[in-house]
Amino acid sequence: MPATQYDVLGIGNAIVDVIARTEDDFLVKHGMNKGTMALIDEPRAEAIYASMGPAMEISGGSGANTIAGVASFGARAAFIGKVKNDTLGKAFTHDIRATGVTFATPPASDGPSTARCYVLVTPDGERTMNTYLGAAQNLTLADINEGDVAAAGITYLEGYLWDPPHAKEAFRKAATIAHGAGRKVALTLSDAFCVGRYRDEFLNLMRTGAVDLIFANESELKSLYETADFDTAVTALRNDVKLAVVTRSEKGCVVVSRESNEVVKAAPIDKLVDATGAGDLFAAGFLVGLARDQDHRTAAQLGALAAAEVIQHLGARPETSLKALAQDNGFTI
Repeated sequence: MPATQYDVLGIGNAIVDVIARTEDDFLVKHGMNKGTMALIDEPRAEAIYASMGPAMEISGGSGANTIAGVASFGARAAFIGKVKNDTLGKAFTHDIRATGVTFATPPASDGPSTARCYVLVTPDGERTMNTYLGAAQNLTLADINEGDVAAAGITYLEGYLWDPPHAKEAFRKAATIAHGAGRKVALTLSDAFCVGRYRDEFLNLMRTGAVDLIFANESELKSLYETADFDTAVTALRNDVKLAVVTRSEKGCVVVSRESNEVVKAAPIDKLVDATGAGDLFAAGFLVGLARDQDHRTAAQLGALAAAEVIQHLGARPETSLKALAQDNGFTI
């Protein structure tokens, strides 16, 4: 097999996060389901922005956050996602390249504006997201660089890509290319409501071997198997995919393989500030561990370390070098 050019290549929605602190009554007033992601149109996006408090803009997008985390660990990373040639699109492009990620997807010159996600953070650190997909939904088959996918050890795909129809086709093309080159394909389920929309399709991807590794949190897993019982869901998961990691917030995670279920503790934190990006950065650490041939427990510990870093500040990307943090905690990567 040819040597890899990238440890991990991510494909996802290129989004700029607009983050503001708020109270629970704001969510109720605007009909938002706390802790979830809702897709919105441009008029609602403008209405939410007009009524939310002081905000900070940070490049985001679930898959892009993960890939930024991969780069922060010192791994070789690339990202494919669609922006428009506008102010937010230029900001996204600058920010992801500044992390050391290769990002070469051509921006759209016309059509909808760059995607944005309004992230409302309540005092308990929970985040409620409202996403206008904009230009991100115009990611097409033509944007998938076959050479880059074939040269990546792991191609990482976000479940949110299943919302835009063209992106879904791009997702399938990338998975086919990766497997044709003897590489691995990973999928994050993204959100319990996303799972509800595409449950059968996600299960089909798993059962047909289109994906090798699944990332899910506890609520996404229960939604996938339509059960309130965690153990029942884990048993079903083990039969459907080669490898999976289920995150459980402060309870840590469970690495599920055909051979065993391995529980790994969460990393300690001083204070939960903003849960945005916890799952994204956990995936970053696990993927880096996997790409560097670490065992599953070590990979999960790297994920836990990255998640702990990102939830102790606002925003979904690391504010410190994850490679240095890992080394300070005794890891060799």
